[in-house]
Amino acid sequence: MQRMIFIGTYSTRGSEGIYQVQFDTDSGTLHALQPVAALPNPTFQVIHPSGRYLYSVCEERRDGHRHDGSVCAFAVEPETGRLTLLNRVASGGDGPCHLCLDPGGRFVIAANYASGSVAVFPIAGTGRLGKASAVIQHPQGSRVVPDRQEGPHAHSVTMSPDNRLAWVADLGMDRIMVYRFDAGEGTLVPHDSPWVVCAPGSGPRHMAVHPDGRQVFLVHELDNTITHYRYDAERGVLLPGRTLSLLPEGWTGTSYAADVHVSSDGRHVYASNRGHDSLAVFAVDPAAGGMRAGGYVPVGGRWPRNFLLTPDGVFLLAANQESDGVTVFRVDPEWGRLQACGGPLAVPAPVCLTMVPASGLAGAGATLPRSGWLGGGRP
Repeated sequence: MQRMIFIGTYSTRGSEGIYQVQFDTDSGTLHALQPVAALPNPTFQVIHPSGRYLYSVCEERRDGHRHDGSVCAFAVEPETGRLTLLNRVASGGDGPCHLCLDPGGRFVIAANYASGSVAVFPIAGTGRLGKASAVIQHPQGSRVVPDRQEGPHAHSVTMSPDNRLAWVADLGMDRIMVYRFDAGEGTLVPHDSPWVVCAPGSGPRHMAVHPDGRQVFLVHELDNTITHYRYDAERGVLLPGRTLSLLPEGWTGTSYAADVHVSSDGRHVYASNRGHDSLAVFAVDPAAGGMRAGGYVPVGGRWPRNFLLTPDGVFLLAANQESDGVTVFRVDPEWGRLQACGGPLAVPAPVCLTMVPASGLAGAGATLPRSGWLGGGRP
């Protein structure tokens, strides 16, 4: 079976923006790479549950620094994967780095790293993005790591399984900011417990929710650790459990945690290490405080940023930014071990991988009306 994957990149070393590639789910091979949208630094994408629309950040850079930024809405051509730009809206801050769709597929939520802000955008029936229905500016950074935490740096947004809360991992503040999310109006309001404090200087980056909806995992970029949380849905709070290192004991090189995902069967957690250039594997184990270390696998490239696990849990694909390639691994479901599948696919500066859902492009999944706005806001 062939599955369509979009690849976001940094605009360097000849990158042409967003690429599309076909993935063979039988052999684990990638083929038919083609550029499908030219825009500067499309470093993160999300696909609508219908598979008909793709949303991408556009990181504007001047003098090597993040400035301004936007979120682009694209229509996906079912047969070829070609993208047609529908519209482009200001991201509500500087340096957008992450997007999240609410479970209903009605809103896109953007995290702006450079300005430390979060914005919510309603999705129209045509897939276009409307005017921001909410923009939240975070306060000052923790300054524990002066050159990285001089101010707030919202790095990702993750929705709670019940769609009640938005968790924003802020690397600059050493906090997970917690907001009540109104799924009708697309607004964010600080929760009664408005944040979760992380270890000083840890730099929270990305989060992943366990399939059972009761466990959450957070990777910290600056101290290279992963923390297990239990989600108390009744009170709407995250209760911290065990924190483990993402690096082997005794390793002293420079490395930064990047991404984290949970396997579809809920048995294993994976995290990427930029510098150590590995994927750390953890077994989910409630008896061991939520998880236990399961080893490290060389990623077959340099600077693995984003990665994805296929929905069937059979393959893991990693975007290796500095070696210009995407590597593929077959997953052992029993032990979580990874076995490389052939050589990497050459792509300039890949940093994000997004797979179109199997039901996508056929009208399944979330349903969009023919016209009007899904959210409460207007364009």
